[in-house]
Amino acid sequence: MSRHYLYFKELILNSLRNLRQNKRRSFLTALGIIIGVSSVIIIVAIGQGAQNLILSQVKSFGPTLIGVLPGKSEDKGPPASVFGINVTTLTYDDAIALTDPSNVPDVVAVAAYVSDKETASWSGNQLDASVNGTTVGYLEVEQAEVAEGRFFSQTEESDVSRVAVLGSTVKQDLFGATDPLGRSVKIKGQAFEVIGVMKERGAVGFQNNDDLILLPIKSAQRLLLGINHINLLRLKVSSAEEVPQAMDLVKLTLRERHGINDQSGDNDDFTVRSSAEAIDMIKTVTDALTFFLGAMAALSLLVGGIGIMNIMLIRVTQRTREIGLRKAVGATNRDIRWQFVVESGVITLAGGLIGIIVGEAVAMAVAAVINKLGYDWGYGFSWTSIVVSVSLAILIGVVFGLYPAFKAGKLNQIEALRYE
Repeated sequence: MSRHYLYFKELILNSLRNLRQNKRRSFLTALGIIIGVSSVIIIVAIGQGAQNLILSQVKSFGPTLIGVLPGKSEDKGPPASVFGINVTTLTYDDAIALTDPSNVPDVVAVAAYVSDKETASWSGNQLDASVNGTTVGYLEVEQAEVAEGRFFSQTEESDVSRVAVLGSTVKQDLFGATDPLGRSVKIKGQAFEVIGVMKERGAVGFQNNDDLILLPIKSAQRLLLGINHINLLRLKVSSAEEVPQAMDLVKLTLRERHGINDQSGDNDDFTVRSSAEAIDMIKTVTDALTFFLGAMAALSLLVGGIGIMNIMLIRVTQRTREIGLRKAVGATNRDIRWQFVVESGVITLAGGLIGIIVGEAVAMAVAAVINKLGYDWGYGFSWTSIVVSVSLAILIGVVFGLYPAFKAGKLNQIEALRYE
């Protein structure tokens, strides 16, 4: 074995012995590194899990879906409505126009949406549920099925009919074993006859489809919300190959209806996206958000590095006589410096390893809990986040350990031996 190998092996072993002798202090020294590394791993894992959850929602509709949102957006950015800004540029009549084969020949079905959170009641039972106003194209676009009864008709959709279709969970919570068909639920003081119950679908993305109450869109607009606009349009196209042409025709139709003569898209008051574009946009946004949050978490490593420097300075003071004795028996300034640098590196490495264990355990627990709630949350294990965070932790530990190490190396042998 080489002399350098044996030299550093002895330094590492001495560092480990010092850590074991002062376990509590060593743990507190490494705590900042543990928190920093585990935070980076947890945030990256949660970011990847959230990304998988959202992408699974988009992908579940297949490659033949087109979404139309109110408000203009940049080519690669989301429209204003995504950020909670109320934009009223899309209407029910727009949805009807897009179902016309003379406008967009390749569209199979169109679903329009408005939504609200309301309390539904029946026979003393109450339930806070998501109420969605939609159109008859909902079944085709969402690939949903009715388990009991029927869905509302085109006539009921346009006539402000007081009918409702319940999600399976809503039916169970409000009616239990009672057959809900033909009975009335009250929503915001309005009575709606239950004509159907949807087949159980579970959670898709952040929306549990079994907790929905579906109403004809005009009924929801006029009787509950008092609005004339819609929040979203989804169109299903006959094949993925026809999506680009269908998107162009959707834009032309809406520009004509909204009186927009500029065909460049600069003056559009709507945003048209395909499933593929939505996936790319979601990846871009979530990757950027995960990186930003991970970088913020990594700042705690700097705090940990400062903590290591302070503790190592205290150790230099406490071990002044030891340093004097080592110099008396032949240790050089270089040997003393390496002793403290290696000890700092060992502390950060130990903190990094503990941080990995803590971070991965928390990330796995979060994934297990969310999956148990019915969401498709993937466990986001990332070697990149582990390697980067631990490498950064060791680098910070060594860098912040240099000052105490140089200070220890400069101690005068005679003064160190006299130190009390």
